[in-house]
Parts: sequence; structure tokens; C-alpha cells
Amino acid sequence: MVQQDLLVTKRNGDLEKIDIEKFHKVCSWACEGLTGVSSSELELKTQIQVNDKIKTSFIMEATIKAAADLISEDTPQYQYVASRLVNFHLRKLVYGTHIIPSLYDHVIRVIDEGYYDEFLIDWYSEDEWKQMDTFINHDRDFNIVYAGMEQWRGKYLVKNRTNGKLYETPQMAYILIAASLFNRYPIDTRMRWIKNYYDAISNFDISLPTPIMAGVRTPQKQYSSCVLVESDDSLDSINATASAIVKYASAKAGLGIGAASIRAIGSPVRNGDTSHTGVVPFIKYFQAALKSCSQGGVRSSSGTVNLLCWHYEIEDLLVLKNNKGIEENRARNLDYCIQFNKLFYERLIEGKNITLFSPHDFPDMYQAFYSDQVLFKELYERAERSHKRKKIVSAIDLFTAFLQERKDTGRIYLMNVDHSNTHGAFKEKTTPIRMTNLCVEVQLPTKPLNDINDEEGEIALCILSAINWGKIREPKDFERPCTLAVRGLDALIENQHYPIKAAENFAKNRRAIGIGIINLANWLAKNDIPYQEVTKEELAKFHEFTEAWSYYLIKASVDLAKEFGPCPWNKDTKYSDGILPIDTYKKEVDELVEPVYHMNWENLRKDLKEFGIRNSTL
Repeated sequence: MVQQDLLVTKRNGDLEKIDIEKFHKVCSWACEGLTGVSSSELELKTQIQVNDKIKTSFIMEATIKAAADLISEDTPQYQYVASRLVNFHLRKLVYGTHIIPSLYDHVIRVIDEGYYDEFLIDWYSEDEWKQMDTFINHDRDFNIVYAGMEQWRGKYLVKNRTNGKLYETPQMAYILIAASLFNRYPIDTRMRWIKNYYDAISNFDISLPTPIMAGVRTPQKQYSSCVLVESDDSLDSINATASAIVKYASAKAGLGIGAASIRAIGSPVRNGDTSHTGVVPFIKYFQAALKSCSQGGVRSSSGTVNLLCWHYEIEDLLVLKNNKGIEENRARNLDYCIQFNKLFYERLIEGKNITLFSPHDFPDMYQAFYSDQVLFKELYERAERSHKRKKIVSAIDLFTAFLQERKDTGRIYLMNVDHSNTHGAFKEKTTPIRMTNLCVEVQLPTKPLNDINDEEGEIALCILSAINWGKIREPKDFERPCTLAVRGLDALIENQHYPIKAAENFAKNRRAIGIGIINLANWLAKNDIPYQEVTKEELAKFHEFTEAWSYYLIKASVDLAKEFGPCPWNKDTKYSDGILPIDTYKKEVDELVEPVYHMNWENLRKDLKEFGIRNSTL
């Protein structure tokens, strides 16, 4: 128990004796109704961390820490004790009292402080704000476990990131995210969409990423999690790429950087006026651009560089993250993605050699690597017979070096460019995929910039969310969250700020979004499906659910196309020809589970041909 003669420092600086009864009540309330926890144990644990003349706010932090320290495999309920204490403390810090103000008054105050988007108050009438206030269930804050509340305090809640002052609580953030997204919807329907979306995100049916959680409702209007910037083989393009990296790294985005086309060291420049310094100095340039920016304490700047497996310098590029070597030949603050295709796996399996080239020497071959695998093989074999500069290495040695770096660093990835195109959403002949993103899961077309204001370039953006499979009991349960997730992200495209025209070109013409799966382990456990040695029946069940997930996402985008029109560059997608994921998947998986379909794909195919799709990717 906390010592009764302990003095505490009030907010105004006055000293007074601690109110032991109040401390008891708070600890008892935090433990109320939870099994396996003890308010007495919590008080004893707190006492160790409390000293004389401590600030009252520090006592709450000490109590929170005490509860967090008691969380264990045997006493997991303390995560809710700690969460309750964080919420108790947070409301006092934000509102000055434990009584939560009206939504309208709250929004006005935080706009006046400069931390909410001033347009919020223009978009909705006072009566609409009062209506939204009836949607909010502030008790849902207590459904967030301690680890989640610490995420909220550290990353998501609107605050002054210099002095740490907080301006909201989680449910206020959730309702304002919903209000921000659907502000352009018709007045007679938008309240319904706001309520439904608020319920979905605040009940964890839909998960949102950091840029949306931290940014929507504020004047900072950059919500893309993934940004893909491709550099061409020119100084102007390389400089434009670095400038784009700075702009988006400072706006909390993760970067995919395409450097595959940069010519090899020793290549002629200006018809032999000088020789090229190679790829490494420019990768270090991109690294410096990325790390020059702070992301405001939300997360650190990160980037993955895409490189060719057949690049003349690949042996040196593979070890850029390696701890051996010196700073001059390493760029350890980036991650790397090496691009392969079927031809190089065949060379590996057959124990043959791989020939390395500078892509600048074979521009047609470089383009075909992404867009036409038959033509690439023909051009590659012709290049091997040519007298241009080349280097021959063992395929086994090259793949072994790649795998060694993968094992040692864990941060060098592979991209199969042929599969990225054949199984992707875009027509590879006209709109090939030439790179991927920070986490190597996004497949979007890009076009290099010649300068930062180049309106012909394309910087690919992907805004993300995910469906919580732990909340799904039957395949039909996907329809509601899939519909809301697609509509929310599609609406976000109009509300986002684009610091570079090439990014706006991409976002508004392709309207690409990405909606993933979270809590799959929970779903597997609920359905008694193991991770290993899965039966055909279990795979068939998983297939049925993933089929519904995919179907309802596509259907939601088609419904949007009917309502608002397809994305302007709809014709670049396979969807525009009625081609669906059930048509392009790798057919060899049929040996594992018979492809029985339960959804009405043929009607959806017909609608795709007639109405198009609103979002190039989903």
C-alpha cells in the first residue's frame, strides 16, 4: 500500500498528502469484474515505483506500469487492468475531467488548437455532429488491451509530438476518421455510411494502417502506406527519385525504390566522355534521402531497393546490407529486393551459368524482362552471343550468395517478375509491373520521372486496410466488412494530398487499394485447422472463405463503378476484359484442393465487362 504520509505535487505545483482512498478506488475499479487479478497486488506493485513529492500524473503512470509488469501467461487479465488505467489517465489528460465533452465541442476546440482539419466543421452541420455523437460508444475504449492502448498513445492519437500533449481519445479518433472519409457522400446517405464504418473499425472488424489512423482528421493529408518510385537511368531521373523519396518519407510512407535500370560501373557516359560510377553511389544517395527525414515519432523511414538478378554489378549489390565491408561499399539502412524470372531458375536447376549485363546496353531486353518472357529469353540468349561487355557466373554460386545474405540479414527479398505480371491485375504487355514496395507484397505499375514535376511519370501509391478474419464465422459474413473497407479507401483517394503530380496521376486514375487479411491464426484455431499437415477438406474450407473474401472485395468495387464510374485507366486492368483471379492463379494448386466455386463469378464477370472496376487493385 502507498504510504499515507506521502506528499504529491498537484498540477498547479501545490503539495498535499496523497488521497489514499481515491487511489484504492481507482485500483479497485481497474480490477473490477476481472478474474485472476488483485487490486491489493496492484497497489503493492505500484508502491515500489512511487516516491515523495511525485507528480499526480506520475502516480498514474506508475500504476499503469505496475499493472503492465503483472501481465503474464498465467495472469493475462492484467492487460485489461492496465488498459483501463491508461484510459482513466488519458481522459483526464485530454479533457481535464473524466466527463467526455460533446463531439461538436471537442471538434471545435481541437480545430482551434490547430490539430484537426478545419474543413471538418464545414463538411457537416451542427445537427449532423450531434447525430454522429449518438453513434459513439466510448466504452469501446476499454475493449482495447494494454498493448493496443500504448500504440494509441504513442502513434495514433492526435498530439503535439514535440511536447507530447494529447488531444483526443480512441473513439473520438474512430468517429472522425469515418466522418472524414465519407464527407463527399450524398447528404441523405452519408450518415448511414459513417455509422457503419465507425462500428466496423471501432469493433475491430476492419483494421487500418498507421498513416490513416494517425493522419485522417488532421491537416496532414498523406495516407498512403506504400509508395513506389522508379528511377530511370539518367541524372535527372535519379535526382527526381531522391526528391520524391524525401517528400514521401517525411509524410510517413514506406518506400519501394526502383533502381534496376541504372547502368553498371564503367559504362560509358556521354558517348565515352566519362565512365559511370555504377549503382552503389546512387543507392547510397537514395539512402541519405530516406534517412534525412523524421517521421514525427510515428515510425522510422524505411525503403526497399529493387535490383536485377542479371545486373552486371549484382555480386556487389547482394552484399550491400552485409555487416562485413566498409561504409563506402555498403548501404545497410536500406532493404533489397532481387528480381528473378523462370529462365534463371531453369539455369539454377540445370547447373548452368548466368550472364550478367548492364541494362543500359540492352534496353529492349530490359523492357521485355517485365512484359514478355518469351521475347526476353530470345533477347537474353542473343545478348549472351554478342560481343558487348558481360560477366559469366555460376547460377548456383549466385543463388547461394543470395540465400546466404537472406539468411544472414533477413532483409533481402526476391520478386518473381514473371509471376507478378501473369498473376497480377494489370495487362503485362501494356502495363507491366517493374518493381515492388517496402514489404514486397504490392504489385503496381510505375513510370520513372524525368523531373519532380513530370506529369507523365507515375508514382504508385497504395492505401491499405485489412479484414479481421477472427470475426468471420461464415463466408457470407465477408460482404459487410469488404464493402465498407473498399468504400472507405476509395473515398480516401479524394481526401488525400498529393505533393507530387505523378502520384496524383496514379492515385486518381488507377485508384489502387490493398485490403489484406489479419487474425488468420484466430480463424484457423476456431475452425480446428492446423498450420501443418492440412487435409484436403481443411484446405477446401480455407478456399471457400478466401473465395468469398476475394469475391466481395471485387463486387464492392464493381458496385462503386456503377455508382461513381470506373477508374479512368480501367482498360489497363485484366478486370476490364472480365478476367478474374480465378482465371489467373497458378493451376498446379488444384492438385491440393479441387477448385469448387461457391460465388456467382459469371454474373460478376458480366458486370466487370459492362461497368468496369473502380479500383485497379484490391
